[in-house]
Amino acid sequence: MSLTVSTLDPALAYYRAEIPAGDAWIHEIRRGQFFRIVDLHGNQAVDTLFYNAHDYADRYSAQDTIRDQGNLYLTAGSKLRSTLGHTLLTIVADTCGRHDTLGGACANESNMVRYAIEKRHMHACRSSFLKAIAAWDQGLTKRDITHNINFFMNVPVTPSGGLTFEDGISEPGKYVEMRADMDVLALISNCPQLNNPCNAYNPTPVEVLIWEGPGE
Repeated sequence: MSLTVSTLDPALAYYRAEIPAGDAWIHEIRRGQFFRIVDLHGNQAVDTLFYNAHDYADRYSAQDTIRDQGNLYLTAGSKLRSTLGHTLLTIVADTCGRHDTLGGACANESNMVRYAIEKRHMHACRSSFLKAIAAWDQGLTKRDITHNINFFMNVPVTPSGGLTFEDGISEPGKYVEMRADMDVLALISNCPQLNNPCNAYNPTPVEVLIWEGPGE
């Protein structure tokens, strides 16, 4: 794992917000700006999607990102690639060390299939995504909710190629920071999952910060 500390001062961020456990957040980040997600209490999965702010069909692609970097996990130096081959953002600092690209977002249906039929009505990330884009009402639809990043989530790959959801490797105050390489739209679900250890069975708030880039 690669740990890289940022030099940016939180007191100088022009935007700062806390996302409560289970809530969603949507915001545009301009090219050259720096975007940080802070795991305030530790072991909190943050399901995240990124889009080209000017063409939502050009969005984060797990397949292209994994292929280009030759690694299943994201950390400092990773370039988040889009479906059209663009670099959306680059991870420039990371004090957690590893982030998941494969686990996807929890949904009412997957809760039912994986855990129990009575879990179907528990809050899930896909529901948070859909609620956020409906309230935002700027052109995103259900078909735009595709494969996401799970920041701070620990999803090891087994020797047989399977996936497991394990206790997190993050701690209170750990963060991941990105530089926007183009104008992007960020969509976050601060995961409400209670059926596996991705949130230590206790979902908690996270913080997001944005700094202006050099010369802005």
